[in-house]
Amino acid sequence: MSQFSGSPAEAGDSHDFKDPGAVAASEGSSEAGQLQRASEAKRQIGIVSAVFLIVNRVIGTGIFATPGSILKLSGSVGLSLFIWVAGMLIALAGTAVYLEFGTAIPKNGGEKNYLEYVFRKPKFLTTGLYTGYVVLLGWASGNSVVFGEYILHAAGVEVDRWNQRGIGLACITVAFLIHATSVKWGVRIQNLLGTIKVIIILIIVVAGWVALAGHVKLPEDEKPHNFTNAFEGTTGSAYGVVTALYNVIWSYIGYSNANYALSETKNPVRTLKIAAPLAIGVISILYMFVNIAYFAAVPRDEILSAQRLVAASLFRNVFGATAERALSVFVALSAFGNVLSVIFSQGRLVQELGREGILPFSRFWASNRPFNAPTAGLLEHWAVSVIIMLAPPPGDAYNFILNLISYPLAIINTFVALGLIHLYLNRKSWNWNPPISATLPVVIFFFLSNIYLVVAPFVPPEDGQNVYEELPYWLHCVVGFGIIFAGGVYWLIWAVILPKLGSYELDRVMMYDEIDGWERSVFVKRPVEKSL
Repeated sequence: MSQFSGSPAEAGDSHDFKDPGAVAASEGSSEAGQLQRASEAKRQIGIVSAVFLIVNRVIGTGIFATPGSILKLSGSVGLSLFIWVAGMLIALAGTAVYLEFGTAIPKNGGEKNYLEYVFRKPKFLTTGLYTGYVVLLGWASGNSVVFGEYILHAAGVEVDRWNQRGIGLACITVAFLIHATSVKWGVRIQNLLGTIKVIIILIIVVAGWVALAGHVKLPEDEKPHNFTNAFEGTTGSAYGVVTALYNVIWSYIGYSNANYALSETKNPVRTLKIAAPLAIGVISILYMFVNIAYFAAVPRDEILSAQRLVAASLFRNVFGATAERALSVFVALSAFGNVLSVIFSQGRLVQELGREGILPFSRFWASNRPFNAPTAGLLEHWAVSVIIMLAPPPGDAYNFILNLISYPLAIINTFVALGLIHLYLNRKSWNWNPPISATLPVVIFFFLSNIYLVVAPFVPPEDGQNVYEELPYWLHCVVGFGIIFAGGVYWLIWAVILPKLGSYELDRVMMYDEIDGWERSVFVKRPVEKSL
């Protein structure tokens, strides 16, 4: 990652983020006023929609599909629950960090804005590295795979390599078409599915209370006793613990989801201050209750053998086979809601790269035509997700996708936290006084947690602990670094080699879109005279 600059003044004013409303007021022109009105008209996301943007992104399939893997990797019920608590604390710290950055820089783009704001040397390297991260990761693929698995389970059809992925392909394609044709209806469907997700979670919690009271449809000698000797079998393996922690973090990914659409959010600072803590706080409490419910209703051996279908096992043990099939459909709908939320935010990140002139054929990626939606950005994420979904071996597909996405995110979060630490230590020179402060201890905790998540996966696993059946344990780490490195290669070509060959230099200027009034930075080519 690129270096800090000493202060904003040293780097010029290209990263000073200004509200179009302030521009309108200062200029006093009718044209600026029109930009202000156009910008405000595009703000369709309120507190409720922002909460559901986060809920839909966070509650996907992780809480339904990962508990078996976490139990296997940790070795005991007790350590599993402690790992869930650790993941919750990391997610809450991450929420605080992104809340501070989001209220300070309330515009579309998420961590891209924050990294570019702090890390400015070498020039535009951060932009290039982040471009590889956004363009080459298929975030929506994992939940599309589990959507297929739960739909087939509900239908009583045996899962194989192609029927599962075929249904997953249909899932992500429908999500793409919804968001590409109507932003408003896409958000409405997300909100509806977000409600269904919360209802399913509450049903699982209630089922756990029923199971704790002893009402489980199992013979007496098969009823679970997971809270007796809860720490029996605990592993001390660093690989096991960190990989289990990745599974938990996968289940929490999305706490920053509202940050990607702040240009489309009504009163973005106030909305984010309410929506992010509310969403993650409620989800954290529900997740702990859900895990207790699993261990109360499903015997340990069945949790391990069920793999990604542990929620279905709970439904069967508490409510019976018919309810198991019906509720499995609702878990699949939860996964679909997550896919909708992911493709919504990632499509906008690709569009933002196009709007700034970073990607080749930038006008194509930046366009909102023909349905006033980022169709090209959505299409790019759809295509990458489909490739990642179809490529891995059948048994390893979900775990590889999960780790491949979680690992580069840990790298990015390390630098996001490091950037905020730098701002804290140089608050006066950067004039850093955002509406919300995460506090230095919280940011340091988030930073150290992500350092651990980046380093620990390289420690070889003990026998039987490799999360993959066929793939090497380190593959997601190498591919993750490769994706970010590919962004560095792109930067070398786009920002260094081509400008030298073309006798120009890249510069970033602030512009306001004539149609929607949104502020954006754009890369322009400035001619440079060749020295004799």
